[in-house]
Amino acid sequence: MTNARAVISDFGGVLTTPLAAAFRRFSEGSGVTLEELGVAMAAVGAERGENPLFTLETGKMSEAEFMAALSAQLTRARGHEVSLAGFGETLFSGLHPNEEFVAFMRVLRGRGHPMAICTNNVREWSARWQAMIPVAELFDVVIDSSELGVRKPDPRIYQATLAALGVAPESAVFIDDLQINCEAAAGLGMRAVWFQETEQAITDVEAALDGDGAA
Repeated sequence: MTNARAVISDFGGVLTTPLAAAFRRFSEGSGVTLEELGVAMAAVGAERGENPLFTLETGKMSEAEFMAALSAQLTRARGHEVSLAGFGETLFSGLHPNEEFVAFMRVLRGRGHPMAICTNNVREWSARWQAMIPVAELFDVVIDSSELGVRKPDPRIYQATLAALGVAPESAVFIDDLQINCEAAAGLGMRAVWFQETEQAITDVEAALDGDGAA
């Protein structure tokens, strides 16, 4: 079996602290529960025929349009004005680099592995998230769904990442905190590591790079 060489990592929840904690911080600060936010998102999706988060993360909707649509839905549901202004700033204030895993990425970079980030993200957040970690120092390739117009788990975003790295699927290990994204990567032939906590992920990535990955 050919050992995996390239390393493809998700951003939020892998190279950062868990996203759930950041969303809880937003909820506590805004008074909007995560349940309310989910219901509002579903309602906007029903009106528009597409999940608004998917539209946002593929660059087809601006952050301002996304927030306005959700704010309007929450206002209707509550019967008084609700504003989600500052959502991005509040979310990022509760998100921090996963220093241990970032250090592991630096080790892998030092070993000569081709390195990429493949992230579902928001166009307007690009400068903010890339300032959180030394992206240019650690990664050869950055594939952002909002720039490509395709998001995980669509196979095309994985294929674009592999093409940019110049490697075949079987020569790559993929890391993500969402199982569905890992399953899609594995379906293309990559060795996938489902990130659940840092120590486990490091162990699993090392195993995958040794040719014994679980994908």
